[in-house]
Amino acid sequence: MVKIAFFGTPAFAVPTLERLLASPHPVVAAVTQPDRPRGRGRRVSESPVKQYATAGGVPVLQPERMKDPAFMDALADLAPDLGVVAAYGRMLPDALLALPRLGMINVHASLLPKYRGAAPIHRAVMAGETETGITIIRLVREMDAGPMLRRIAAPIGPDDTSETLDGTLARLGAAVLMEAVDELDRGCAVEEDQDHALATFAPRLTREDGVIDWTRPARVLHDQVRGLNPWPRAACHLDGARYLLHRTAVAARPPASPAGGPAGPGQVNEAALRRLVVAAGADTALAILVIQPEGGRPLPARAFLAGRRVRPGAIFSQP
Repeated sequence: MVKIAFFGTPAFAVPTLERLLASPHPVVAAVTQPDRPRGRGRRVSESPVKQYATAGGVPVLQPERMKDPAFMDALADLAPDLGVVAAYGRMLPDALLALPRLGMINVHASLLPKYRGAAPIHRAVMAGETETGITIIRLVREMDAGPMLRRIAAPIGPDDTSETLDGTLARLGAAVLMEAVDELDRGCAVEEDQDHALATFAPRLTREDGVIDWTRPARVLHDQVRGLNPWPRAACHLDGARYLLHRTAVAARPPASPAGGPAGPGQVNEAALRRLVVAAGADTALAILVIQPEGGRPLPARAFLAGRRVRPGAIFSQP
């Protein structure tokens, strides 16, 4: 049995905390980010981890600064044997990494050394990957570069989004993490160094990642839409108005312009009934299935076309 200090913030981390609380290993504290404005209303609210930890009777620590002496003293007084991190959202200083006698381990949502960084799920989907996974690593000073204790693959379906994959990997990560914790407790854990020459990186998302470039092939755009769901969403303009794309599909046939010639990138090829198809690069086309006017609600293509006059030949442009 090892005493655990848990570090996590978003919903991705909750299944791991849930599994730890159901295990023989006591969780002496849950460290999560301070309460912040969240959601469309920007109301100050607790993180999912804080909500779950509070309901489970786990002491919660929310340091504004990781090197805050009061926080470090409070955690040291709890004498954790092991630190477990799952999407906490901050780099941990060396003094904190060294505090538990067994060190700190992390639930990372990629098959390391690929996709080190803050957005491994989103970047894998955007890149059109067909496989991802979970890697349990020992935390070291360099980001996501520590030795691996466990590594397990998971498929990415052709219509998976970052949101659907997040839930799948959260549950998988919780299960694999428990195997690593038990092995550390028994003293039989095996750690394997990463091949740093194969490392790729997954930087934090920005709104600029959502800009649709219609000269790119439809498959690339579809992967972009999937990867940026639920935030920040892929975005484009039509007649001066900004729209967010929620769901798309690669159209079955190459587009043609209303006049019968080849359609240019961004040109609406079909706009009738349930079909809203836009020409993309490399003689491909993207079917828009769910679209959201900025400030409005998401609409299926049929409802969108019923309420707005979109003619074939109209041009979707970059924001």
